[in-house]
Amino acid sequence: MERKDNAKLFECEVNKRKQAEQRYRTLFEQSLDSILVIDPKTLLPIEFNDRACQELGYSHDEFKKLRITDHESTETAKITRKYIDEIMLEGQGILETEHKTKDGYKKHVQLAVNVIELNCNKVLHVIYRDITQYKQSEARLKRMVDELSRSNRELEQFAYVASHDLQEPLRMVASFAQLLTKRYHGQLDSDADEFIDYIVDGATRMQSLINGLLKFSRVGTQGKEFTPTDVNVVVEEVIRNLQISIQETGAKITYGELPKITADTSQLIQLFQNLVANAIKFHSDASPQIRIEAYHRDRQWVFSIHDNGIGIEEEYLDRIFQIFQRLHRREQYDGTGIGLAICKRIAERHGGRIWVDSVPNLGSSFHFSIPDKEGK
Repeated sequence: MERKDNAKLFECEVNKRKQAEQRYRTLFEQSLDSILVIDPKTLLPIEFNDRACQELGYSHDEFKKLRITDHESTETAKITRKYIDEIMLEGQGILETEHKTKDGYKKHVQLAVNVIELNCNKVLHVIYRDITQYKQSEARLKRMVDELSRSNRELEQFAYVASHDLQEPLRMVASFAQLLTKRYHGQLDSDADEFIDYIVDGATRMQSLINGLLKFSRVGTQGKEFTPTDVNVVVEEVIRNLQISIQETGAKITYGELPKITADTSQLIQLFQNLVANAIKFHSDASPQIRIEAYHRDRQWVFSIHDNGIGIEEEYLDRIFQIFQRLHRREQYDGTGIGLAICKRIAERHGGRIWVDSVPNLGSSFHFSIPDKEGK
């Protein structure tokens, strides 16, 4: 009885093994990936599926005579041989290399290699994938990024040079216009006085625009190193810098405990100062109430500046961060339309972004994010 039971158990175990082998054989043959079993000493294939032959354009008989390194150049074949020796010690690994098809076409391939046992010997189980399209897309993207970076550098340089070279003649125009005002104001007719005022006003506004453009162009080119920065100290500095505006408008600025982050401290001061100054400038009939907050989300610090000002129409929420975009006439609010564009560049230089929520007549909330490089 015991012998019969043992025989049944043995037969059952054999059937299970046969079924497992059959399932593996089906997966092996029908896989969309090329699968090879390689002798680690000779690098010749012990087994391979039809997909492997099709991938490189060889017949079954041709393929079984080719070592895996025969598909590579002499240089890459040496690297592959060394890499396989390392895999035999480590048990697995992934290699990216370049293989040639039978007709000479080069393909970028990825080899996912595992060491397995077959008939009591260690062999290499290789899943071979053609990643040529991925590599070509990666190369195209890199070229586009490089070209965009080069173009941005050229534009920044152009903006700086153009702005710098315009300063001197404009300074001369403004100086002589102001001299005309001092010497001849009231001595000529009313039209002449009005024309001189236009010249002075135009030259002054042009100087403000050029200075703003210079600041904008320097965000990326003349930024300082990122260092540990206490945002509490930054906000205190901003409040000191804006003390006159705060006193004139009766503004109240509140903030809780703010974090320490890694940033360009001077640019962070500029970013906070532009946003707080705007919250003061665009106030309603009530005194400005400004609240600064920070919270941690998705490995980023998000800072918010809330105000009770005039607010912004929804259709303009994206436009306000574009350079030279103004929503109000100069007679209502002074400015160049560059401040928020500079804020956007500073946030992006730090790897973050900036956005705004607003309800007309109720106020606005400007938010910007800075990656948490401290990993808290």
